[in-house]
Amino acid sequence: MASAKILEQKQAVVQSLADRMKNAAGGVLVNYQGITVEADTALRSDLRKAGVEYSVVKNTLTSKACDLIGFEQLKDVLTGMTSLATSESDPVAAAKILCGFAEKNPNFVIKAGFVEGKLLDENGVKDLAKIPSKEVLIGKMLGSLQSSLYSFAYVLQAIIDKKNEAPAAEPAAESEPAAEPAAE
Repeated sequence: MASAKILEQKQAVVQSLADRMKNAAGGVLVNYQGITVEADTALRSDLRKAGVEYSVVKNTLTSKACDLIGFEQLKDVLTGMTSLATSESDPVAAAKILCGFAEKNPNFVIKAGFVEGKLLDENGVKDLAKIPSKEVLIGKMLGSLQSSLYSFAYVLQAIIDKKNEAPAAEPAAESEPAAEPAAE
């Protein structure tokens, strides 16, 4: 039987893992079996640069953490060698890096993920990875706004130019007598 101290340590690990998953903007579970140490080191470096926390997790502890935060559906993928990547600020970063890595390493398998409390299957994670980064989306939006403003300014300038080109109205000829009011 497990001692009280060991049980307390495991409960702390489960609570920490649950908090990590709950507070993450996004996360991905993967099967990392069969990748080389060199590839794993390169992957961890890329994830760290993107602000993604990546660690190997025990399936039993992850399962208990899932129970605590309402991610019970993730328990179906908790088999084999599992690692978890989470990001507190960027919901797309982990999916983008891990899916790119999985394309180059066929043994590396995306299992499932989550974004802002919503669970994703393998295909959902792959679709998430296709979303452009926040910076790219902001750039596209600003470009779109700039284009709209340019078009608006162009139309206004065309209206101003047209009014300036219109010939001035000719004054009425003075030779014509003004109409006199009708006598009653």
